[in-house]
Amino acid sequence: MKKFVIGNWKMNLNVHEASLFAAKLAQDIPIRRGVETIICPSFLALEPLSLQIDHRQMKLCAQNCYWRDSGAFTGEISATQLRGLAQYVLVGHSERRNIFDEDDREIRFKVQAALRNGLTPILCVGETEFEYNEGDTPHVLNDHVAGGLLNVGSDQMDDVIIAYEPVWAIGSGKTPKLEEIEKAIELIRTQVAHMFGKSIAKNVPILYGGSVNLTNARAILSVKGVDGLLIATASLIAPEFVGIVEIASELVKKEGEKG
Repeated sequence: MKKFVIGNWKMNLNVHEASLFAAKLAQDIPIRRGVETIICPSFLALEPLSLQIDHRQMKLCAQNCYWRDSGAFTGEISATQLRGLAQYVLVGHSERRNIFDEDDREIRFKVQAALRNGLTPILCVGETEFEYNEGDTPHVLNDHVAGGLLNVGSDQMDDVIIAYEPVWAIGSGKTPKLEEIEKAIELIRTQVAHMFGKSIAKNVPILYGGSVNLTNARAILSVKGVDGLLIATASLIAPEFVGIVEIASELVKKEGEKG
């Protein structure tokens, strides 16, 4: 299975800065068949970057979308409008859940909107620090996965990615122990298996996100069941992001040699 390396730029870089940064990345990121390199710029930068980048080298991901395809929804951007610009879209990121109060109902509608418009939703799931300390991680992950994928058909799961992002790790410099990451990934796959069967659960890509950097990327990517990384701060530092892509490429190559 390929590895995914996704850089979420969040609300950083204007259009000009995004173009310069993408050009900088393009100088050093190799085209690797086994690694899908994805960047998530702001909405404003999506169109110019879609024309600028080599799509064999990098793909584009929107940071959000609205679940209606069109209508009187001032300020929103629909998945329909993203078609042809982005290949992926983040759905249910913890900042959308916790700052903008998005609930599972809205998130599953967004997953559906992405799929019917030919986008791959990256469903983000994860517990807060309070939930982690209370031992509620399994319940939270089950609820987020079930809630987000409730109306998805088994035939659509080939086009879904799940990202485990413990909220308390995002931007904090703290990461779970490797065994905790492995356990969380197992919990997610178990819930997917309950909903869609073991075969689909085995093949759905599951990523880790939360204070990922060049120092810990290799260890996290080597955790059983981790198919890639969702990176924020380090994705805005070109040498770090490029280095993580290289690490992913090395690990894919080693896995191929073993297989």
